[in-house]
Amino acid sequence: MKKNTVITTIIGRGAECNGDFNAEGSVRVDGVINGDVKVTGTLIVGATGSINGDVDAQSAVVGGEIIGDLTVTDRTELTSTARLIGNISTVVIVIDENAIFQGSCNMNQEVPGKRQKPASKAIRAGKRSAKEAIEEALKEVEAANREETSEASASEDKKDVTYI
Repeated sequence: MKKNTVITTIIGRGAECNGDFNAEGSVRVDGVINGDVKVTGTLIVGATGSINGDVDAQSAVVGGEIIGDLTVTDRTELTSTARLIGNISTVVIVIDENAIFQGSCNMNQEVPGKRQKPASKAIRAGKRSAKEAIEEALKEVEAANREETSEASASEDKKDVTYI
């Protein structure tokens, strides 16, 4: 969570909202929301907060419970008291040690356009190093073959010697 987040809406402890909830800016939930939640800023679900529905936000810090899918365009954090039953789609995720998360996480980052090509110098250097590695391996094989050949001829020479 950004240090300078200004909370514009609070669903307090003991409050219950039945139905979909939309808000501009950042929201803190310490009560209960039964419905889908859409927030343009940061969504903070306190330790006593609970959401039963899908969530869509720019960033999220979850300390309470969410039963539903979470779609976040920036950063998602599940604190040690968090309980999330549903799927997460986000760019960055932080899950504390004792958080409960049951679902799948999708962190696909859509990259517009084609993948950037590596610099031609890097390609040439890679080809050169691969070529050098192949040449070195061939030299090692040739040396091993020469040793085998010289050992075989040495043993052949011993067979030809007659001892009297």
